[in-house]
Amino acid sequence: MNETQPPKRIPLFDGTLQSELAGAIRAAIERVIASQRFILGEEVSAFEREMAEWLGVPHAVGLSSGSDALLVALLALGIGPGDEVITTPFSFFASTEAILRAGARPVFADIEPRTFNLNPAQVERVLSPKTRAILPVHLFGRAADMNELRALAARARVALVEDAAQAIGASVGGLRVGALGTVGCFSFFPSKNLGAFGDGGLLTTHDAALAETSRSLRSHGFSPKHHSRLLGGNFRLDALQAAVLRAKLPYLEAWNANRQRIAERYRELLSPLAERAAERLSLPERAGAEHVFNQFVVRSSERAALEGHLRSAGVETARYYPVPIHLQDTCKSLGYRRGDFPHAERACEEALGLPMFAELSDEQLEYVVSALGAFFT
Repeated sequence: MNETQPPKRIPLFDGTLQSELAGAIRAAIERVIASQRFILGEEVSAFEREMAEWLGVPHAVGLSSGSDALLVALLALGIGPGDEVITTPFSFFASTEAILRAGARPVFADIEPRTFNLNPAQVERVLSPKTRAILPVHLFGRAADMNELRALAARARVALVEDAAQAIGASVGGLRVGALGTVGCFSFFPSKNLGAFGDGGLLTTHDAALAETSRSLRSHGFSPKHHSRLLGGNFRLDALQAAVLRAKLPYLEAWNANRQRIAERYRELLSPLAERAAERLSLPERAGAEHVFNQFVVRSSERAALEGHLRSAGVETARYYPVPIHLQDTCKSLGYRRGDFPHAERACEEALGLPMFAELSDEQLEYVVSALGAFFT
């Protein structure tokens, strides 16, 4: 294949390839229009039941976004001013944003460089009497070290809040993420493994009282309606989004399996290159059922040049994440400095997401690999 002439532009994500679901999705939307119940209602209740069964939890609460799911989880746990929540400095900002919006203090712990996930040993170092929760992120679709984190949270008697926004369907020891902690939080942003036609989120828990509090918080803290018992907000899931997600849910397991197959093909084709250019390129490790590859992220010490080369070859990429959270402007008052979390900081300089979606063709994948090979050779 001519390396300078891609078969077409290779996008990072392409949702148009789920067009075979168009009929089912239209029928679902028409069902909502016919009902005239656009906010919550039976469509959302049915989605919550189906998701709870799929994830293996007794309670699921539909919410307006993954970011709002994190905020509602912290509020439902009673976390606020004077409390600390330990989390990762290498993630999408929403994980820390929720802590700040709840009025609590984010306390960061460094990551494991091989997995990009929160390092339990570093978490243990920053536990304090003010710690109320540990908030790991299952980054890029890979489950965090939940065995160690669950044990640590139990010993410290603190909540474990899973940010599973990127990892729906990943599992540890036969249990899916979102069923492993005190609370699980999911996002249905369109590029997620299960994506809506806009924003949407979900909170999962084994605790009936926590679920009930979350349902109240998503509707202004009312219980019953128009009686303000808690300070909540408007965090409700639209019925139209629930209907779209219900139409897609039966395909999720197959889509995840295809992402895992694509990731393995990437590894198979790129491994010889990574061995020859070991100081310049590294690949994500195999992780079995623990990884559902919302992103396929490589590391390169020459990321900027590699990014530019792939762009010129028609391959879309993404930097994950250009600025570590502890160095963001909104976190300056926390007192962290460059050098505090070297593994997270280095990841922000090296991590690069390659095209990854369940319908990525062999031809597209092989072209991406060819373009990488041209750069490193």
